[in-house]
Amino acid sequence: MKRALILLVLFTGVVLVVLDRTLMPLEPLRAAGSTVYGTVQSAIGTVTRSVGGEGRLRALEQENARLRAELAGGGTKSRPATVPAPYRGVSAHVVGFGQGRNVTIDAGSAAGVTRDVTVLNADGLVGKVSWAGPATASVSLITDPGSSVGARMADSGELGVVAGVPGEGLLRLSLFDPNAPLEVGDQVETLGSAGGRPYVAGLPIGTVARIERVPGAATRTALVRPAARLSALDLVAVVVPDPGR
Repeated sequence: MKRALILLVLFTGVVLVVLDRTLMPLEPLRAAGSTVYGTVQSAIGTVTRSVGGEGRLRALEQENARLRAELAGGGTKSRPATVPAPYRGVSAHVVGFGQGRNVTIDAGSAAGVTRDVTVLNADGLVGKVSWAGPATASVSLITDPGSSVGARMADSGELGVVAGVPGEGLLRLSLFDPNAPLEVGDQVETLGSAGGRPYVAGLPIGTVARIERVPGAATRTALVRPAARLSALDLVAVVVPDPGR
């Protein structure tokens, strides 16, 4: 009976996705589906994590606590991560992948997650929330070709922007000054958006992997390898407004 119920829920979800993308917008149903899917996914995730043993569960709990502490203290690992005072971190697990452009997390509006807020993990910037239902949310990854993030070089302070490179899992950095100093291994951080949305300042974006030399170009460009392993995401943190502050 339980197996039949799970299969029914999954089948219904597939039908809703097809209708949403091909026939008509289903925003109200999508929100309802988020609640059902989030509940089922959370239950499955709990069972899966328990099957992995106490060690796995303890490791996730420790990682959860560490992320919260780092957000509260303004840091991700040993790199500075300036989180504006009226914000807090909501922990979530990645429960679905969308062809390298987006992921689904098991936290939504019920936990305070809203659109256009920063998502990160212990290594660096992951992306931003593009849609939030009651129990789940979609996160647009920084490697999405449609993504654009204001950037600052950690050492020189030079400004620019990074965008996703189709099919490569890399980012293209464009510095505004075509004569700006730039070397392989340089660290790139978020410049930050007004009010910290969609991106807070000072988060690690990645490392310069290859410099592109284009004579006469108006900007200086390079390929950047993301700091976060976007193909192997698990626990993430969403930076959201904190109504208690």
